[in-house]
Amino acid sequence: MTINLGGSTVGRRQFLKVSAVAGGGVLFASHLNALGRSTAWAVGPTADFAPNVFIRIAPSGLVTIIAKNPETGQGVKNMLPMIIADELDVDWKDVRVEQAPFDPTKYEAQVAGGSTATPQNWTPMRRVGAAARAVLVTAAAETWGVPVSSLQTAHGVVTHAPSGRKLGYGELGAKAATIKAPALDAVPLKDPKDYHIIGSPAKGVDVPSIVRGKPLYGIDVTLPGMLYATFAKCPVFGGTVVSANLDEIKAQPGVRHAFVVDGTKPLTVNGLVSGVAIVADSWWQAQSARKKLQVTWNEGATATESSEGFARASGELSKLPAQRSLRKDGDFDGAMKSAAKTVSAMYHYPFISHAPLEPQNTTGHFKDGKLTLWSPSQTPARGRAIVAAALGIPETDITINLTRIGGGFGRRLTNDYMAEAAWIAKQIPEPVKLLWTREEDMQHDFYRPAGWHYFSGGVDAAGKVVAWRDHFVTFGQGNDFAASAGIGENEFPARFVPNFALETSVIATGVPTGALRAPGSNGIAFAMQSFIDDLAHAAGKDPVQFRLDLLANAPIPLPAPAQAAVTQAAATGRPSSTFDASRMRGVVELVAEKSGWGKKQHPKGTGMGVAFHFSHLGYFAEVVQATVAKDGTLSVDKVWVAGDVGRQIINPLNALNNTQGGVLDGISEAFAQEITIEQGRTVQANFNSFPLIRMKQSFPVEVHFLKTDNHPTGLGEPSLPPAIPALCNAIYAATGKRVHSLPIAKMDLSWS
Repeated sequence: MTINLGGSTVGRRQFLKVSAVAGGGVLFASHLNALGRSTAWAVGPTADFAPNVFIRIAPSGLVTIIAKNPETGQGVKNMLPMIIADELDVDWKDVRVEQAPFDPTKYEAQVAGGSTATPQNWTPMRRVGAAARAVLVTAAAETWGVPVSSLQTAHGVVTHAPSGRKLGYGELGAKAATIKAPALDAVPLKDPKDYHIIGSPAKGVDVPSIVRGKPLYGIDVTLPGMLYATFAKCPVFGGTVVSANLDEIKAQPGVRHAFVVDGTKPLTVNGLVSGVAIVADSWWQAQSARKKLQVTWNEGATATESSEGFARASGELSKLPAQRSLRKDGDFDGAMKSAAKTVSAMYHYPFISHAPLEPQNTTGHFKDGKLTLWSPSQTPARGRAIVAAALGIPETDITINLTRIGGGFGRRLTNDYMAEAAWIAKQIPEPVKLLWTREEDMQHDFYRPAGWHYFSGGVDAAGKVVAWRDHFVTFGQGNDFAASAGIGENEFPARFVPNFALETSVIATGVPTGALRAPGSNGIAFAMQSFIDDLAHAAGKDPVQFRLDLLANAPIPLPAPAQAAVTQAAATGRPSSTFDASRMRGVVELVAEKSGWGKKQHPKGTGMGVAFHFSHLGYFAEVVQATVAKDGTLSVDKVWVAGDVGRQIINPLNALNNTQGGVLDGISEAFAQEITIEQGRTVQANFNSFPLIRMKQSFPVEVHFLKTDNHPTGLGEPSLPPAIPALCNAIYAATGKRVHSLPIAKMDLSWS
């Protein structure tokens, strides 16, 4: 049987491997046994029963479950243990959750990003809990000399109904440690109708500590004798240090060290860059000394780049033949000539910063040739590799402790801050915390890439889309897109328009780009769904019905290998990354119903807009009602959301929070967020010039989930992309003004 565990596909049966734990006792790890034979439990002198690296059961019956993935506020620290706990058949009130350290030998795919936690871990975590339950039931059966089939479990207790005998899980630990471990892919799993934790709302396990201000985040880490560091980088991306007034800096109060960092070669912005490190007794002293720092920089080629220059280059490229064709179906030119109505439009979205509330930080201690880090990383495995390369030490000599993350949104997929802290730590004997300022965080980000879509399209006399062309201009080099700047050849409405052309041209840049929540989709949805609205109005069709009609088109068949992958995914119960129009129609119809689409009369200045998007395996459609005052003041009245993420919502409370947060995040970006580049450096530096949405600007978000018979998928990303075009389409409905360029704040929305 082939299964997917933590992103790696394996064709061998999974077993539980037994190993000793510190201080005696046993620990049982998920294990791939190449020989296809299971191992026995080991007995150790400990009161706790640990059936695998995820579960410990105390004699009292208290269950501790390990949360393996980094917690960024997305709720994974609740969600994964909830899956285990339900299959284990214990009560959530009897469960305590601990954050796992980074350990790829025990926990595969310790990643926070891409809404991957649910699709990658749904089945493996169920098996982990079910295997432990199976062992405990077998232990009870052997204790009483009865068949396993005569026993039931509930509330952490094994019951023999015919005799009324009961044993709590905590009482079975010693006996359970002698039981032969089952194969994980052979243990029976619960029928979903028997879930009692999965599908029930559960508050965040860290909430009590957060509201009491207990240290959880990377920014909270404190170690005995710890020093504090700051790291000054060239304001121009890719610039290097020529000279610095280090002697003056070393003489400042509290400063212990100051040195130039050359950076790794070849120099890359996502590794260790060139800069000046200052280490002091306190962060305030380090920052105070930094204000006196004078550095001569070699700014490099990026100093010639600017947002204005990128816009000019985009306009020039749009008038030339595209550099590459990504997809071509039918005869676009011929279809446009025969179309009843044609539309052309350009849509632009800018660079955006992640702007997490917790600035980048990492604490490090280098001792006896080994490095220990405390870091809020979304990708600790990638971070460890970058650190090992920067320091020239083996990855096995690096230990990473995962802290709670005060907002990631994709920024902490890139571990440059970890490399900086590690390099500084290696130079000094004391532990040291590197902490960035807000300005550093915003001006040394890996930005959501800007993009320009130059569209042309046509509809026939019946209002059906017959032609679509998108010349997409963004950043890259040759045939490679810059990080997170690309677009896929099957991006909707590809395959649903008979005469379709998707072409691209790229602009070279030294400005670093990266994944922002719903990467790619974050900007693409705005452009695609806005132009679909353009075509709907040109056709004289209702925007919802126009979309349903487009989704009803018979899609152009996939190539044989792609279709085989879809068939294989369906056969094995895995989620498919291929767009399913029927699932999208379902959420479009649901959101139209819940919002009362077409049933309300609005005065001028108030309008409703609709949009949908397939992102990170999730199907979401959204309706925004917005009001624009005559003076152009914009307010969002309400948002309705319909989402399809499969057959199961694991934690409804967190699902609601994630969805509402995605909508608020997307509309916050659309309102006023923009990063501009001048002379190779970022202009914006803090929230006064890069505003986040305020409480007074907030609005109700009504969420509905359409459960379908599909593998459960994630919720961190997919609710964000449709929010932006739905808002912009609502503005058009309210004022007749089309938003062609974000942010909206730059546009005059006034009307009379």
